[in-house]
Amino acid sequence: MKSIIQKIKNWEAWPFKLIYAPLVPTWFWYMIKSGAVWFFTPSNPKLTFGGMEGEPKREMYDLLPKNLYPTTFNVLPTDSIESIRKWLAENNIHYSFIVKPEVGGQGILFRKIDTEEELLHYHSNVPVEYIVQAMVHYPIEVSVFHIRHPKEKTGVITGFLHKIPLHVVGDGKHTLHELVSHHEKAKLRIGELHSKHKENWDNIIAAGEKYILSYAANHNRGAHFVDLKNEIDTDLLKIFDDISISINDFFYGRYDIMCNSIAELKQGKNFTILEYNGCGAEPNHFYDTGYTLRNAHKEILKHWKALYTISKYKASQGVKPWAFIRGIKFRRQTMKLFDVMKAADEKIG
Repeated sequence: MKSIIQKIKNWEAWPFKLIYAPLVPTWFWYMIKSGAVWFFTPSNPKLTFGGMEGEPKREMYDLLPKNLYPTTFNVLPTDSIESIRKWLAENNIHYSFIVKPEVGGQGILFRKIDTEEELLHYHSNVPVEYIVQAMVHYPIEVSVFHIRHPKEKTGVITGFLHKIPLHVVGDGKHTLHELVSHHEKAKLRIGELHSKHKENWDNIIAAGEKYILSYAANHNRGAHFVDLKNEIDTDLLKIFDDISISINDFFYGRYDIMCNSIAELKQGKNFTILEYNGCGAEPNHFYDTGYTLRNAHKEILKHWKALYTISKYKASQGVKPWAFIRGIKFRRQTMKLFDVMKAADEKIG
């Protein structure tokens, strides 16, 4: 009974749909006011579906200067391993590197590849186009939620987080299984983590060793977030205003970034954009940072209001929302694709 009560109190661990359920009427109200089910699609006109879901990562990278993101190339499931070896050499990408689906989210099919054997296993089981990306060795991963009205040259940073991937620290006494079993977040994903780390599951982890359980620093993959809102200032804002303007037609979303330090990020030095997410990006700065559910809802509604305002303005400038049928077809395709990817994610382990 005690554990049930704890689960109820820990709203951050609730299913996504349950957290957002009380806010659904507000979303419908925006549909009614705008006269369009897909009212949000004008918010980021150069991203498919406004970046709500199902947008190809190639769109995002093509809009960025090459110096702002890691070396990247795409692979089809039908490509040969010989071709991949050639592209790795041409792009000067060495083991270890990252792979992730061209259309993805929630850390699905995101993996760190350490050997050719792991690459062969991934490639032979992945059913969709995916990205090979050079490993970034900066020590800090952050996310920055940036909103800018199209009429303005200056926007606002609504959230700034340090994202710490799910990990355990060895003590020289306990096995990986035991460390995972006693970790507040990891123990909730024990089946998934056993599948991915079974080769080390019964090994004792050396004292002080940081063992990464998931390189996808997503909340739903167990990452821990540290609030950096006190670091938000005009220097940081200028960096992302400039990036937003250089992308052109990107007004609402979240950047995921690796950097050497916060100070250098503010100077525009030693950072790289792993990716950015459009209007489907969650304002994730209310996780792990002391928000009550009520205040988290207020934060979500604040962002939805900004999204509606931007979309309405762009629609008035001629960027019309997607037609209903077009959106329905696209969502069906996306949902089907995600089902396929989730099955592959479990199979790959």
